[in-house]
Amino acid sequence: MHGAGNDFVIVNGMDSALPAECFPALARTLCAFHTGVGADGMMVVVPPVRGGDYGMLFYNADGSVGEMCGNGARCICRYGYDHGLAGERQTVETTAGPVVGERIDDTRYRVRLNDPSLVDLHRPVPADGASCDCAYLELGNPGLPHAVLLLPDWDAWDRDRLRALGRALRFSAVFPKGANVSFVKPLGPGEVKAVTYERGVEDFTLACGTGCGSIAAALCLRGLTSGGELRISMPGGELSVSLTRDGDTVRDIRLTGPTRLVFEGEVSAELLEGL
Repeated sequence: MHGAGNDFVIVNGMDSALPAECFPALARTLCAFHTGVGADGMMVVVPPVRGGDYGMLFYNADGSVGEMCGNGARCICRYGYDHGLAGERQTVETTAGPVVGERIDDTRYRVRLNDPSLVDLHRPVPADGASCDCAYLELGNPGLPHAVLLLPDWDAWDRDRLRALGRALRFSAVFPKGANVSFVKPLGPGEVKAVTYERGVEDFTLACGTGCGSIAAALCLRGLTSGGELRISMPGGELSVSLTRDGDTVRDIRLTGPTRLVFEGEVSAELLEGL
């Protein structure tokens, strides 16, 4: 499935005999573009343990564990509805905490992202021969780390130079957990254009859901948006975010956008040899 071009392999682990220890290797195998299926990440649907409808384990393409994924959560909510695991409103257990999802129509889903557990609106980060004024947020607990940098001409930059800056910020020692890095260009009232360099993928993705939530939160808390609906144009399509400002933080971050089912099938046994 994919959400605005952010693509995932979804594995049904509700009654699977696959041990959890193999999931990182399975993610690396399935997410490989030339030798596997090819995807930005892998999600495993597992039985709930805290009263939700089901659980979601998320793995980046390199096999590392991700705390949560916004577009992934929207896709998995559609999976849960289509496969009878939940109704039109559902609660998904994630590593970063529970995520509430809502079906809007056959393909559009909305999720309430985890509230920020850490907000630093001005964290200077040395990179590209300058000091970049990043907003740093962690969504959920444990927090999913995001850096947001206003860069009004990012779409005019040479792609390799922009990628090098994204990588430098992503691995900066200023971010102890690393960070997903979003570059943001304001377009007008309630509208921005953005792209995100994602850790675990180690490149730009076509869209990043939690990145959109972090962008909206950072701009709202910096007083650059009203806190109403923010339309975010990413390379894979448009997503929208609404939230509520609560003093020096935000809550009720809601991400809305499309989902697309690409195919369903079985992986051959020979691909799984050695896992």
